[in-house]
Amino acid sequence: MKTYTLQIGNLTRELPIIPISDSLSIASFVILGDTELVIQTAKDMVEKLPPIDMLVTAEAKGIPFVYELSKQLGMQRYVVARKSVKAYMGETISYKVNSITTQKEQELILEKSDAELLRGKRVAVVDDVISTGESLLALEQLVAKAGGEVVARAAILAEGDAAQRDDIIFLGALPLFPHE
Repeated sequence: MKTYTLQIGNLTRELPIIPISDSLSIASFVILGDTELVIQTAKDMVEKLPPIDMLVTAEAKGIPFVYELSKQLGMQRYVVARKSVKAYMGETISYKVNSITTQKEQELILEKSDAELLRGKRVAVVDDVISTGESLLALEQLVAKAGGEVVARAAILAEGDAAQRDDIIFLGALPLFPHE
């Protein structure tokens, strides 16, 4: 299996290169279970974020990163946009999105009580990787629907063209691998 060597801060990871379509492969970055990487990247991101009141991420790979960010920022809460309505949820707000890794339309959902936490707050929308920016846009739309103000867009990695954007905060760039 081909791999890509990722150097992020003082950490090195070998990422498997996996096909996501007939014409494109990506280096698969999975933060889940990598405590060392979560702690270090959160520490590095804290130094780059502007003043914020709340963090918002999408289920699921951004959750450990946002948890550690909130811990290092001394926050009591963070908000997770879910990918499906759960039986325990009350009223919700939602936004549809197409992500490069899911390759089909999905919906991001906030329970009304989580949305209330965002009203009038300065919010950072955070993900593990930003590629097309569709998931980030969906999070921004949810924050706007909830009455919050997005003051930062952040990710551990910016993939492909996202690394050229000047409106996101990220710690490292990740290339795309077109098939020849």
